[in-house]
Amino acid sequence: MIRLLGQVPKDVYVAVSGGADSMAALDFLVKGKRSVHALHFDHGTPHGSDARKFVVDYCSNAGIPLTVSTIAREKLPSESMEEFWRNERIRFFREHSNAPVVTAHHLDDAVEWWIFTSLNGNPTLMRGANPSSNVIRPFLMVPKETLVSWCTRKDVPFVHDPSNDSRNHNRNRIRHDIIPHALMVNPGLRTVIRKKIADAHMTVQETQCS
Repeated sequence: MIRLLGQVPKDVYVAVSGGADSMAALDFLVKGKRSVHALHFDHGTPHGSDARKFVVDYCSNAGIPLTVSTIAREKLPSESMEEFWRNERIRFFREHSNAPVVTAHHLDDAVEWWIFTSLNGNPTLMRGANPSSNVIRPFLMVPKETLVSWCTRKDVPFVHDPSNDSRNHNRNRIRHDIIPHALMVNPGLRTVIRKKIADAHMTVQETQCS
């Protein structure tokens, strides 16, 4: 079961990488009778051209409007590759400010982020909305396996990015090496983070309404 965090407007952009998470989010929102415009960012990696073709073909066949962008500048020496790609994606999303941009960040992403920020001395929750941009994350309460299951049950195709299997990036080291051990210590870790996100979201709503 997919339960969204907060209300998703009728008109939205959806960030679509071609992976299971974003394809499930795209299909879910389209089936929910929302007016959806897909956004795809090509990171210029070896997998990028395959993912780009997949998303272009899928959206064309499904009649979903799509805008594609790619890297627009050189990486700064002070940026890691992850920071560089993230900054370029944010730049692309900000070019579409007339409606919210939905990303498919899910509960497992939120757990990874909490562990990453904790290891760096500042434990932080992923928020349902980014106050510095037009990005919203309504799928934060949904485990990744639920999104993958949606694709399987609804015959939604997706592509796998082999870079997600590599341990060259910090998020992958956390995902593949740390989280399995963290779940041995606390099998309810996802539930803990889900509750924290829900509580934080309620507080934000109350603050906005006051």
